[in-house]
Amino acid sequence: MNRHRPQPPWEFLLTASRNSLQSYELTRLSHASSLRKEITVLMDQWLEENSAATVARWLIEQREPSGHGAEAPSPAEPKGNGQTASDNFFPDSVRDPHRNREVA
Repeated sequence: MNRHRPQPPWEFLLTASRNSLQSYELTRLSHASSLRKEITVLMDQWLEENSAATVARWLIEQREPSGHGAEAPSPAEPKGNGQTASDNFFPDSVRDPHRNREVA
């Protein structure tokens, strides 16, 4: 990793010609653009790694005994018991399948 210079070269900047200042400006902007690209790549990698870790944590919690996550149903248990797909993600919120239906 390159060492960051905390102060610009003031002596050079104060005595430089217009062309030299323009050249210096362009090199600094180019360097800033390169850093931005590197940061973008690193941020994308960071997001991917955190997402993968979050999925792994969620799966760990789903496999824990009741209290921390939902147990996976055994293959003998029927899946169609009035549950919705969101019940799989929010197992602690037990819904009454007849609750929002009008009585005929």
